[in-house]
Amino acid sequence: MKKIKIAFLFILTAFLSNAQPQVIDKVIGIVGKHIILYSDFQGGVQEFTKDGSKLTDTLRSRLFEDLLFQKLLLAQADKDSVITKDEQVDAELERRMAYYLAQFVSEENFYSFYGKSSAAFKEELRDDVKDQLTAQTMQSKVVGEIKVTPSEVRNFYNSIPVDSLPIINSEVELGQLVKKPQISSDAKKAALEKIQGLHKRVVSGESSMTAMATIYTDDPGSAKTGGIYKDIMRGQFVPEFDAVAFKIKPGDVSEVFETQYGYHFLKLLSRRGDLIDVQHILISPKLDNADMNKAKNDLDSIYQLILSKQLSFCNAAAKYSDDADSKNNCGTMVNNSTGTTRFEMEELAQIEQNLVFLLDKMNVGDITKPTIFMGNDTKQAFRIIYLKNRTSPHVANLKDDYPRIQNMATANKQKKIVSDWITKKSKSTYIKIDPEFQNCIFEYNWNLLNK
Repeated sequence: MKKIKIAFLFILTAFLSNAQPQVIDKVIGIVGKHIILYSDFQGGVQEFTKDGSKLTDTLRSRLFEDLLFQKLLLAQADKDSVITKDEQVDAELERRMAYYLAQFVSEENFYSFYGKSSAAFKEELRDDVKDQLTAQTMQSKVVGEIKVTPSEVRNFYNSIPVDSLPIINSEVELGQLVKKPQISSDAKKAALEKIQGLHKRVVSGESSMTAMATIYTDDPGSAKTGGIYKDIMRGQFVPEFDAVAFKIKPGDVSEVFETQYGYHFLKLLSRRGDLIDVQHILISPKLDNADMNKAKNDLDSIYQLILSKQLSFCNAAAKYSDDADSKNNCGTMVNNSTGTTRFEMEELAQIEQNLVFLLDKMNVGDITKPTIFMGNDTKQAFRIIYLKNRTSPHVANLKDDYPRIQNMATANKQKKIVSDWITKKSKSTYIKIDPEFQNCIFEYNWNLLNK
């Protein structure tokens, strides 16, 4: 069961305020020694209304209140000497800049939009990121490790008016048994020999890296650019790639190395601080029909054992499945969005339409014949799906929906703790609000009447 973490809009608002072109600023609030700028507020507004949504009084108040909450957390962090280490700030900056650069594709596009380099932009972000991380740490101290007892869950459920209970859509619980085709040693040897030959031609000067990448690389993401990737930050590629790319010097060509995708070698074109431009060639070992047929035949044999009840699905998954995430849990699939083992049919339809078609014809306890699918590693594999359970649309109840109601009860308890904390701390903290925002309808009691 996933732990439920309270998520306030202030984190997103503060993040987004730096992702928007800045407006003319003014101070619209002060909490302790920390100020709230109009640009902080406006950044959130722009994000939440970019799809055409209207800025309602409720949303306007909520966005501003989230900023107040962030600054109150910072004010308390000052008193409690809560410190955010530089390493934490650096790691978060790297993550955010990778996100930004991915949106703009190139450094040139980034500069055109912001009027500054990504390095300059990153440095300007540092103080804001540090404040956000500090506020999150303080928030964790306020909320703590919240747990609810079964009696608290029952009491919370009973407190909800009957006509306000949520309607739960149809959900399914699934198991899977996966067989991945194994690439033959001959295929690996052939791929390695091929890339070693290309490497030799490039290093000797017989052929250019650009020509070899354009003709031979198995990487569709860079084939059209002659193997070139620009403005790459650490963490954007698999660790083995980073280990080579960030070690060699500009102009150097690496030795051949292996990743989950196959065999590579690369040339470092340039380095600008934390950004690099690289050119690389990938040769992937090829699956042939024999490899695919063997995986399918192996799974067919397992399917027959399950169908004839010589082996339970649970034991079969534990013994034969190639899916590390589910094999030791009877093959049970976990919904990464919710942390539970349930999937709404509408949700599955957006992810795997073909799977929904299969499930429509199945009864609880049925298993599918082996079918081909694309795994998370973007490689083809075969699997058997087991329909463990299916629920009909219904009003939430404790018997069928306990984990969901437990999450709701936990969130409600967290909200109460935050409410009490804000009420208490706002009494002893200097807070000043611009007249433009004094008419906000706040969710929490900020003790603002005499301020």
